[in-house]
Amino acid sequence: MIETFETVAKAVADPSRVRILKLLEGGELCVCQITAVLDLAPATVSKHLAALKTAGLLQQRRDAKWIHYRLAERELNPYAPAFLELVKASLTGDPTVGEDLRVLALVNALPVQVLCDQGRAALGPAVRNAETASCCGTPP
Repeated sequence: MIETFETVAKAVADPSRVRILKLLEGGELCVCQITAVLDLAPATVSKHLAALKTAGLLQQRRDAKWIHYRLAERELNPYAPAFLELVKASLTGDPTVGEDLRVLALVNALPVQVLCDQGRAALGPAVRNAETASCCGTPP
């Protein structure tokens, strides 16, 4: 049983994976949407999603060419629900999570096909301006 616990603990020990879990608290998302918010390579996001799924924290469904992920509704790992609750109760004031949710709102306003075709560039200057302001020391 300790191996089962360790699988979940390792999955949530990565900041990008925690960000994914926080994004999915609002409902299911396709890989393109998660990739656009995190601004990571699709292969990197896929590896993170695979680790979270293996740990029993996520479930997926296919819709044509898109794969949608959501927080696990079934207990695939006996330790997963407790970890999901911990993540849900944590990081409410975190600036990274807050920015992710802001970008997610922009992502959700776009058709998935556009987002998958254009990636983060489809979000336009609203995201780039905030990133530039943040890196230069002025608030977005």
